[in-house]
Amino acid sequence: MKNSFSIEKIRKDRVILAALILAGADRASVMESLDELDALCRSAGGEVVGKITQSAARIHPGHLFGTGKIQEIKELCRSTKASLIIYDGDLTPSQQQKLEEIIDIAVIDRPALILDIFARHARSREAITQVQLAQLEYLLPRLTGNWSHLERQEAAIGTRGPGETQLESDRRLVRKKILELKKMLKRIDRERDIQRKRRSRKINFCLVGYTNAGKTRLFNRLTGEKSYVADKLFATLDSTTRKLPIGGKEDILLTDTVGFIRKLPVDLVASFRSTLKEANTADTLLHVVDFSAHDIDEKISTVNRILKEIGCGEIKRLLIFNKTDLVDNPELRRNMLARYKECLFVSAKTGEGIDLLFEKLGEIAAGLFSVQKARISRLDQRAIALLAGAMQISAGNVEGDDIVFIGRLAKYDLMRLEKAGIRFENAE
Repeated sequence: MKNSFSIEKIRKDRVILAALILAGADRASVMESLDELDALCRSAGGEVVGKITQSAARIHPGHLFGTGKIQEIKELCRSTKASLIIYDGDLTPSQQQKLEEIIDIAVIDRPALILDIFARHARSREAITQVQLAQLEYLLPRLTGNWSHLERQEAAIGTRGPGETQLESDRRLVRKKILELKKMLKRIDRERDIQRKRRSRKINFCLVGYTNAGKTRLFNRLTGEKSYVADKLFATLDSTTRKLPIGGKEDILLTDTVGFIRKLPVDLVASFRSTLKEANTADTLLHVVDFSAHDIDEKISTVNRILKEIGCGEIKRLLIFNKTDLVDNPELRRNMLARYKECLFVSAKTGEGIDLLFEKLGEIAAGLFSVQKARISRLDQRAIALLAGAMQISAGNVEGDDIVFIGRLAKYDLMRLEKAGIRFENAE
C-alpha cells in the first residue's frame, strides 16, 4: 500500500468519492450515503473535488470496479489533481492495495474515514483509548511490506527475534499495543460499572440518535449544562450524565451519548462498548431525530438496528423530532404523528416544545413508581433505614410488632428491599 496516507490524520486532501450501485440496490439510498460520505470528508478536513459511481451486477473480487471504470477514476483523479480516493463501503486489504497500485494514489474506505474523525474529536482518556484500539485493529490486517514502519518508543536492542523482518516486527508491536489498550479499557469499564451501580437506584433517561441530530444541544437545554456543541458529525464521543430538574425528591438523570451512523465500523462499535453500555442501563431511551433531514425514516431505521445489535432493542423509547426551527412543514408533522405515535417535536435551539418534553418525561418517571404499603418489624432498624432512604413516605403507624409505612417507591427498588426482609403490598 502507499505509505503517503495515515488513518490518524487526513491532510487537506483533494478527494474523489466512489461508490457501487449493485443490482437490486436503491439508487437514491446509495446517493444519500454518498452525500453523507461527503459530509464526513469535510468533517475530516478534506475537499471533495469529484464523485463517481458504477452500476454493477456484482462486486469485482479483485479491484471492486470494472477495468473501464477504474480508468475513468484514474483520469478524474488526474484532471482534478485529487490526492485521495474514499470508497463508500468496506475494502479488503487486498482490494485497497490493488486499487492503489492501479490508480497510483492513496485509497481508503468509509470505516477508515470515520475512524479518522473519531480520532480528531476524542478528548477524554476513555474516548482516546477506544479510538486507538479501533484504529489498530483496523490497521493490523493492512500492514504490508510497502507500509512505512511504525515509530517506536522502546529501545531497538532486543525488540526483534532472530531473522524477524520489519513487517513481522511491526505486526508484533501492533498486537502488543492492542492487548495493552484492551487491558486499559477493561479498567475503564470497571470504573464505569461502579458509576453505573451508583446510579442504579435513580431513574435514567438516555439520549440516543443519529450523529448531528442535536442530542448534545438538547442535553444542554434540558439540564442547563454547557457541553460542547458543533454542527458537525461526531462532535460528541463521551457520554455525560447530569440530573434533570424534574421529579421533586426523586433523582432523575439524563445521559448524552455518541451518535450513530450507517455503516458504522464494527471495530469501533466493539471498542466503544463501555460507552454504549449507558444506553443498556437506561429506563427509557430518548431517540432524537433531525426533523430537517431528508432521509428521516432511514436514519430512524439505522438507529433502531444498531440499538438492537447492542442489546437495547427491548428498552422503551420516546421519539423526539429536533430542529423544528429549520422546518416549516405542517404536513410533514402530521405524517410523522400518524406514523410514529406519541412522538414529540422540539427545537433545542429556540426552546420550542421543551415544556411538553419535560411534562412527558415527568409522566414517564411517575410511571416507574408505585404506591406501596411496607411492613417491617419494629426491631429491624437496618430495614427501616433502608426503606426511609428509598421511599417517599406519606403515612406510617404501628401495628402490633410491625411498623407499617405507605409511600411512593421506585419499582426497581422493590426487589432489593424485599431481599432485606421488607414485605410489600400494592396500595394504589
